[in-house]
Amino acid sequence: MARIVMKFGGTSVADLDRIRNVAARVKREVDAGHEVAVVTSAMAGATNQLVAWCQDLSPLYDAREYDTVVATGEQVTVGLLAIALQTLGVEARSWTGWQVPVATDGQHGKARIASIDGAELIRRMQTGQVPVIAGFQGIGPDRRITTLGRGGSDTSAVAVAAAIGADRCDIYTDVDGVYTTDPRIVRKARKLAAITYEEMLELASVGAKVLQTRSVELAMKERVRVQVLSSFSDAPGTLVVDEDEIVEQEIVAGIAYSRDEAKVTIRRVPDRPGIAASVFGPLAEASINVDMIVQNVSEDGTTDMTFTMNKTELPRARAVLEAMHAEIQYADLSIDADVAKISVVGVGMRSHAGVAGTMFRALAGRGINILVISTSEIKVSVLIAAEYTELAVRALHTAYGLDVV
Repeated sequence: MARIVMKFGGTSVADLDRIRNVAARVKREVDAGHEVAVVTSAMAGATNQLVAWCQDLSPLYDAREYDTVVATGEQVTVGLLAIALQTLGVEARSWTGWQVPVATDGQHGKARIASIDGAELIRRMQTGQVPVIAGFQGIGPDRRITTLGRGGSDTSAVAVAAAIGADRCDIYTDVDGVYTTDPRIVRKARKLAAITYEEMLELASVGAKVLQTRSVELAMKERVRVQVLSSFSDAPGTLVVDEDEIVEQEIVAGIAYSRDEAKVTIRRVPDRPGIAASVFGPLAEASINVDMIVQNVSEDGTTDMTFTMNKTELPRARAVLEAMHAEIQYADLSIDADVAKISVVGVGMRSHAGVAGTMFRALAGRGINILVISTSEIKVSVLIAAEYTELAVRALHTAYGLDVV
């Protein structure tokens, strides 16, 4: 017998038939003798509608009331799933975030989980009851409802798994595992039986949409074994585990891409001590996350700074940089939103040389120019023109020997 958390995304509970399918899957685990807790997202499309209503009423809405509204999507789902389980003869009860309770900080719209008291959940599970818990939500220090940001139900599920000492957290989505790259672009992409926390974290942070980044961070910190599965088939999934659990490490685990990038360049900035802080400090204060950074120093005492960010941050970033023009004294501000970031990820990079060289040769062989390069211990990322995204992904997938034979 195992203790399992089963998390179902929005597409898995998109309508009543799919909710019945989820209930049947949960019943199967209960009948096998396992203790089961379920975490669900809102029905597909529900959160988008709730967000749109808030924005239509006021672009500068009160974030506390926004959380009150958008948290209702998950409340509907947990109630319906509890009813579906009861119809199948499974004892079940719905739980909202504040009832568990899932305690968070007070950052409405993007709260972080502070703690979860799993004692009552464990007690109920030991009696045979299935807790059906609303993901994405919690309760802040001011006793107001909070939400965790888009994709937050993944984080909720991992946090619940850690709180109740679960043996595994199964995350059911519309894909049947983690692939070496997007199979819609590369038909020869293959599903991974297992991937390390670090690799999954890097892939999630650079564009892979399978798991939310914060959920992987939490799983790695708490050593929660995560399995990615499909809600619509019984195919084996992908385990996200500690590096020690994987016998043979691939040099490259996967290739991710993101078309959500924008490149910003400020030219001919006076090259003096503290200039980088003068540029990036105000951006950080405006909660604008900067990613890849390149600085080129010229002989005339000036420097060019190039950095990337999410496209959605561009209007705010432009406003910040333009307001700083007199202080920084740059000559020109250039923005390019027609770019894409391509990343190669693998823990095997630690012990194998030439991974970056292979990437550069493969892209050069397809006539693809590299705009910016960024590296970490297990990742190499490049920025290229967006029109070459799919060509680059296919070329790299083949170059690293990831194609299914």
